[in-house]
Amino acid sequence: MAALDAEMASPAFWEDNRRAQDLIRERAELARTLGRVGELTTQASDLDVLVELAQESGDDGSLDADITEGLARLRRELDEFELKVMLSGSHDAKAAILSIHPGAGGTESQDWAQMLMRMYLRWCERAGFKAEVVDLLPGEEAGIKSATIEVTGEYAYGYLKGEAGVHRLIRISPFDASSRRQTSFASVSVVPEVDDVEVEIRDDEIRVDVFRSSGPGGQGVNTADSAVRITHLPTNIVVSCQNERSQLRNRDTAMRILKARLYEIAEQKQKEDIAELTGAKKEIAFGSQIRSYTFHPQQRIKDHRTNLEVGNVEAVMDGDIDQFIKAYLLWAQGQQA
Repeated sequence: MAALDAEMASPAFWEDNRRAQDLIRERAELARTLGRVGELTTQASDLDVLVELAQESGDDGSLDADITEGLARLRRELDEFELKVMLSGSHDAKAAILSIHPGAGGTESQDWAQMLMRMYLRWCERAGFKAEVVDLLPGEEAGIKSATIEVTGEYAYGYLKGEAGVHRLIRISPFDASSRRQTSFASVSVVPEVDDVEVEIRDDEIRVDVFRSSGPGGQGVNTADSAVRITHLPTNIVVSCQNERSQLRNRDTAMRILKARLYEIAEQKQKEDIAELTGAKKEIAFGSQIRSYTFHPQQRIKDHRTNLEVGNVEAVMDGDIDQFIKAYLLWAQGQQA
């Protein structure tokens, strides 16, 4: 922080306005982090004094409850602080755009994709994030063919980035008259929502189509051509948004999602170029199976990167995925070391 203060005091600091704003944000975050360290240090010191007081006075146990409660609170707050410190990536603090697509398998995979969508929506609700389904394509019989969720809140992308990959489900299919065990796949994509200045898209690079919203309507949502589909011609990326009655608002949302995906492609290409120059091994991101959800014969969910296993399947599917998120962040930090 002292180094940043010295740079910010330079007469040339505001010559590059964008860098200046980035440094101001970085210093503010550092100040919050250091302030939190001070608060936790004070809590630990106060607790230490309480323990010494109990020992010196020959306390008969009257302070045990205060010490136990203080220790539990400190441990809980340290765990939360540890998690926040691990979210130090350049985009971790940003909003996230989460997309879900079923794999091959028809209704079975589409139902699995809908189960995952519900899991993430429930997690957002529990974690205090705002989640908005901006595009949803229902399946013919059940489930969904695709879904895009915009998650806003502090560090939404940092928490969710480890969910990107292929999720596998093993269960007795409710759609099979013979009650056979089925394996289904669904892919999850998570990208940060980027600022407008970071990605430029020319008008001649996109094709914009408008159409009538699908699915349950009401209030005029699907009675007019308000839904928007944008195709980026150079990459053939297609983005849709149909959750608003306003065609203009749907277009703005679709453009934000398109910019985020184009930024992700550019960033991934840069990483691959650096890996090629340095001889580093490339990581296969899309198509890698990151987690298995086994409902039968036993109930178990296992993350194949961290080897974390959880037996309470119902709780996880109801949005209790914090332990997987933290385990991934710890694992990713170890990979970078």
